[in-house]
Amino acid sequence: MDYKKEYLRWCVQAKGDADVENELSAISSDESKIEDAFYRDLAFGTGGLRGVIGAGTNRMNIHTVAKASQGLSDYLIKNYPENERKIAVSYDSRIKSDLFSRVAAGVFAANGIKVYIYTELMPTPCLSYAVRALNCAAGIMVTASHNPSKYNGYKVYGADGCQITTEAAKNILSEIEKLDIFADVKTGSFDDGIKSGSIEYISDDIYTAFVEEVKNQSVLSENDNIDKNVAIVFSPLNGTGLKPVLRTLSESGYTNITVVKEQEQPDGNFTTCPYPNPEIKEAMSLGMEYAEKYNADLLLATDPDCDRVGIAVKTPKGDYRLMTGNETGMLLLDYICKKRIENGTMPEDPVFIKTIVTIDMAERIAADYGVRTVNVLTGFKFIGEQIGFLEQQGKENSYIFGMEESYGYLSGGYVRDKDAVDGAFLICEMFAYYKTKGISLLDKLEEQYKKYGYCLNTLHSFEFEGSAGFAKMQKIMKAFRGDISSIGGKKVVKVLDYAPGLDGLPKSDVLKFLLEDNCSVVVRPSGTEPKLKTYLSVSAGSMDEAEKAEKKICEDLNRYFQ
Repeated sequence: MDYKKEYLRWCVQAKGDADVENELSAISSDESKIEDAFYRDLAFGTGGLRGVIGAGTNRMNIHTVAKASQGLSDYLIKNYPENERKIAVSYDSRIKSDLFSRVAAGVFAANGIKVYIYTELMPTPCLSYAVRALNCAAGIMVTASHNPSKYNGYKVYGADGCQITTEAAKNILSEIEKLDIFADVKTGSFDDGIKSGSIEYISDDIYTAFVEEVKNQSVLSENDNIDKNVAIVFSPLNGTGLKPVLRTLSESGYTNITVVKEQEQPDGNFTTCPYPNPEIKEAMSLGMEYAEKYNADLLLATDPDCDRVGIAVKTPKGDYRLMTGNETGMLLLDYICKKRIENGTMPEDPVFIKTIVTIDMAERIAADYGVRTVNVLTGFKFIGEQIGFLEQQGKENSYIFGMEESYGYLSGGYVRDKDAVDGAFLICEMFAYYKTKGISLLDKLEEQYKKYGYCLNTLHSFEFEGSAGFAKMQKIMKAFRGDISSIGGKKVVKVLDYAPGLDGLPKSDVLKFLLEDNCSVVVRPSGTEPKLKTYLSVSAGSMDEAEKAEKKICEDLNRYFQ
């Protein structure tokens, strides 16, 4: 792409958003900024679009969103009969999310595709639910998930309510690449679409049905009398979680809830949580202050599009401990299995689904309850895909829980993506259930470690910028595919290479080394960043032993990244 020529073309034709027009003018004398904004098109893949908000082909703006929407429209027109061309749209609290969703809706409507859009911002799981409830061919969620405020994005969902597959992403990208960003995009007025009926607001009945499905995930029996007056502090991190989480909890009897005021209302600037990710300690710090101030029993926080949930619990000393995604997931898995067996609701062939980078100990917990574990590639869409396979076999009820280490959970097949509304609801139920019995979540976690052995999971990322960095990553992956007999002094028992396809999963450049003593190492390139990631799962008799073994494994692995 001739970035200078494209910049000049945008200066003439990029109309409709004053911020884009002003930025084009502002960078006129800065060639490095022009080059960065126009040297390539914003990448489109299984995660859709994601990038910095601004002017240019390499940015999130109304023009790149419209072009992607035209490409998606062309894909739907080629693959679905006219009466099935329907699409659901939702958006989060990020800067310009509402604008981008209206622009996309206008493009879909201009292409003869019926659009259903929520009347206000809604979580990602609500979008997944609407796709299936309204029999749509596709859905889009305007969000950049947990990224900083300068980012926005555009996730695409298939008719099954899952994020699109690699094959679908490739075909949609092929349609997008055929288009001129200005000449080939059909646009339409959102307001005119509402008036004509080509764009329709999603009824409140759909949202209510979603909340009811979440409430139905309770595993309590009629004989379980639990204290729901536990003191909860909740932060939606200025995102979409406020209304659905509070509604679900209050309708279920949890009323002693304090919301973090500074993070209560939607705000794409994320002033008090610049990196709005419940995995990050800094994002949870204000909530921790509230928990201490109000002497809360439990702290919950959901990310901006409300598909991830993080928690902190009070320790015997009175301070608060953040739980990892793996720890919370293992506790939920154990609780769901325990209660389903007690209540006689465990299906005949129960299935637990996790990603290959999620803690290995979860598989041992599942096996202890007679639950079959299915391991899938990184990304919750692969968990959703497996639920769909079970549904096709008439075994949808076999699915009891899915989790990934990055704070994503789902306990039912009503949606096909991780759901922090469901996660928050089940965490509160589990917490209240144990608290009524005088047991803390930390007690339960310690009980698990005593039973199955301590397990430490860590993630290490190595950054490689530019084309040289990409070549280096390929060289490193090739080295890992060499003859490696031990890592960190632990014998390699088995190597799982997902590149040619394994266990029926799509081909993926991922390696998993199964080591002795129930330890493992996963190596994979990031799908969204110029990084190689290593995921370590280290089992040992104690935390101290695990940390020492993890350090030794890290030191051995580091030589590959020099």
